[in-house]
Amino acid sequence: MIAPHPSARLVFAGVERDGAALATAARERAAELRAAGIGAGDRIGWLGTNHPDMLVTLFAAAELGAALVPFNWRLAEEEWRWIAEDAGIATLLRGPSHQAPSPALAGEGGARDAEHRGRVGAAPPHAPNTPLLIGYTSGTTGRPKGAVLPQSAFIANAAASRAIFSLTSNDRILTVLPLFHVGGLNIQTVPALLHGATVILHERFDPDAFFDALERDRPTLSLLVPAVMAALVAHPRWERADLSSLRAVGAGSSDVPIPLIEAFHARGVPVQQVYGSTETSPIAIAQTRDEALAAPGSIGRPVLGVEARVAPGTGEIGVRGPVVMSGYLNDPAATAAALRGGWFATGDVGRVDEHGRYWFTDRLKHLIISGGENISPAEVERVLATAPGVREGAVVGRPDPRWGEVPVAVVVPGKGFDPARVLAHFDGRLARFKQPRDVVMVEALPRTALGKVAVAKLRKLVSAGPATPASPPPTLSCTTR
Repeated sequence: MIAPHPSARLVFAGVERDGAALATAARERAAELRAAGIGAGDRIGWLGTNHPDMLVTLFAAAELGAALVPFNWRLAEEEWRWIAEDAGIATLLRGPSHQAPSPALAGEGGARDAEHRGRVGAAPPHAPNTPLLIGYTSGTTGRPKGAVLPQSAFIANAAASRAIFSLTSNDRILTVLPLFHVGGLNIQTVPALLHGATVILHERFDPDAFFDALERDRPTLSLLVPAVMAALVAHPRWERADLSSLRAVGAGSSDVPIPLIEAFHARGVPVQQVYGSTETSPIAIAQTRDEALAAPGSIGRPVLGVEARVAPGTGEIGVRGPVVMSGYLNDPAATAAALRGGWFATGDVGRVDEHGRYWFTDRLKHLIISGGENISPAEVERVLATAPGVREGAVVGRPDPRWGEVPVAVVVPGKGFDPARVLAHFDGRLARFKQPRDVVMVEALPRTALGKVAVAKLRKLVSAGPATPASPPPTLSCTTR
C-alpha cells in the first residue's frame, strides 16, 4: 500500500504538513468514506484545482483498496457527466475551488456505482494489483478512455522518478502542473512524498507565483510543459530571476521545442525530458540530468524496470513493464488493441540512436496536443457535425507558438453557414481548450483512395495561418486553458 513517508513535507498556501500528518489525514478520510459505505473496488471522484485534499484522498483510496478518478476541472459539464457515468463513481469529493454543486454531476454515486461495481478488479485492498487511479485520457475514438493504474504501478513509477531525478529527502519539488494529470501528480509529486522529500504545491500555474517561489522556497526540482516553459521565458522576470536553486526541471506531455530547452540551459538549468502517457503512469522513457546536457531533444532511455522498443516497419514506440496500466475501464476491445503481448503500443513514432537514446519523431495517433493537453479530433468533430450550416467537416491541429498546436475546423459550408456561429456552437459542449480557434472553408474535404479524410493534406492546408477571426486565447493562469 502506498503512503507518504513520515519525513515528507507538503507546503500549500504557506501551511506545511509533514508526512505523518498527511498519513493521519488519509486514515481519517478512509474512515469517513468507509462509514459512508465506500470500500474496496469502489471509485471515488475528485473535482478541484490543486489542493492537499486530493493527495489525502489518493492515499485514503489506497487504504480502502478503492480507485481515485480525478476530473479535469477544465472540461465542460457534459464531459464530466460522461466520465462519471463511465467510471461509475460511488461518491464525488470536491476541492475548495469547486464546492458549488454541478448539474452535470447531480446525484452522483449510488445506483450508478451499483451498475459498474467490481469492473476495476476484485483484488484485496492492499494487493499490488489493486487499482488506485483511473485516469481518463483522450484517444482517437472520440470518447476518453479510463486507464486503470494499480498500486504497483505507482510504486514502480516512484522508483523510476527517484532514479532519473536523483531524488532524495533533501529535495524540494515545486508542483505547478494540475494533479488531475498523471504528469503533475506522478512524475515528481507523489514520488517525492513517498521518498520523504518536500513538495511545494501551487493551486495552479502563475508565472509570478513561480518566480516568487524560486526566491522564497528555493526549489531544487520542478516539472513543466512547453506552454509553461514558453510563458516563463517570455516573462519580464525571466532574465533577472535567480534559478540557482534548480538542479533541473523535468519536461514532457508533448515534444519540447529545442529553443525552449536552450533557453533553460543558457540559464544553467538542465531540461530532463520525460516520455510516457497516462497508460504508463507516466514515466516510461526519460533523461537523467547528464543525458539532458549530452543530448538535448532526446527523450532518453527506458527507465528502471521498463523495456522499450521501436516496432519494425512502423517505427512505433512500444513499452512494457510494471508502470503500464492493467487496461482500460469497461473497454476490453481498446485494451486488447493497446496491450499486445504485454507491450503497450504508444501510437508514437520514434528512433533509437547508436548510443541507445530514444528520439520522438511523429505520432501515429491522430491527436492534437495543445499546451500539454491531448485533444481527440474525433471528439471535436462529433460536435462540429451538429453545428449550423456545416455539411461536413474535420478537425486538425495548427502549429501555434504558444500552445504547440491549436485545433482548427475545416468545413464544407452549407445553407446558413456562418463561421462565428460555428465557433460559438462549441460553448458549453466542450472544454475551452478543445474548441477550434479557426474555421477554414473548403469545397470538399481531401480524401484518400479509400475515402478516408487525408489528414496530412488538411494539416498543410491549415498551417498557413488564420482564415477567419478566431476566439481570443484565454489568459494563461494554469498549465493550459
